[in-house]
Amino acid sequence: MNRSRGAFILFLAVLVLAPAGLIAQQNITMEKDIYVAAGETQDNVFSMGGNIVVDGRVKKSVIAIGGSITVSGEVGEAVVGLGSRILIKASAVIEGDVVSLGGSLEKEPGCTIRGDTVYFRASELTEKLFGRGFAGGLFSLAFVPIVLIFKLISVFLWLLAGLVLAALFPRQLALASGEVRRSFWPVFGTGFLAVVIFTALVIFAALLSLILIGIPILIVLIFAGLIFKIFGRVVVFYLFGESILRAFNAKRIAVLGAVLLGLLAVSVIDFIPFLGFLFTLVINIIGWGVTIRTKFGTTENMFRKGGAAVVKS
Repeated sequence: MNRSRGAFILFLAVLVLAPAGLIAQQNITMEKDIYVAAGETQDNVFSMGGNIVVDGRVKKSVIAIGGSITVSGEVGEAVVGLGSRILIKASAVIEGDVVSLGGSLEKEPGCTIRGDTVYFRASELTEKLFGRGFAGGLFSLAFVPIVLIFKLISVFLWLLAGLVLAALFPRQLALASGEVRRSFWPVFGTGFLAVVIFTALVIFAALLSLILIGIPILIVLIFAGLIFKIFGRVVVFYLFGESILRAFNAKRIAVLGAVLLGLLAVSVIDFIPFLGFLFTLVINIIGWGVTIRTKFGTTENMFRKGGAAVVKS
């Protein structure tokens, strides 16, 4: 009994602490207002509701939810704003993509953006989703079934998750995708076993919740399962997008672009009745399997003896 309890606690610890350790490894700065001064270098910058000013250098990505982003220095990968005001000054050099959803984007003449620019204004999003009032747009209850509404909302939420993970963890997504290509059936088998075990644990915790002792366990399990699902699904997005781009002989494959293209392909299949359900089930299993086998994309195969981590901060 003690051995089983210890194994169960260890399993929960791995579920919760693995992604936390990955984030810590990336040295992501999370503050309300962030200023990267000239001559200063940071790895990643992330802010919720605050203002980000980059006069120095950010090695990887700058991400804001709300607030603003002002870049006059250098960004090594992507600049992503969700409902943010983005200003790219003339002296700015951005090696990757600039993505603005639901906010504003201003680029001064002379700025350098070597990737793609994706921009949807708040008014455009509102018009496309709601049209003239809630009852006149894409979400009109008179024209769109309830199930379709939830699917559209789900696609939008996956879009946000894909943008954030592609900007913060491009190497991890690429490594995990490669593991699916190399070892599809071992990945699928690992994922299937993990989903079965996880489902059993959730049921067990739900039964314990009747006597209150299982409520904290159930909350931890739900949180851990959500993290596994999000990372694994975005890996599948990247896998599909990269495959499509390779099929068209793309010379340069950006992680962000591959994730967005994969999201589009997966979403189209997901809308097909019955087939979409089976497809979603399969990609969930693959996502769980590759997340476990690569430890969130930090090692080639955690089950291989002597396997070494390959992702560096």
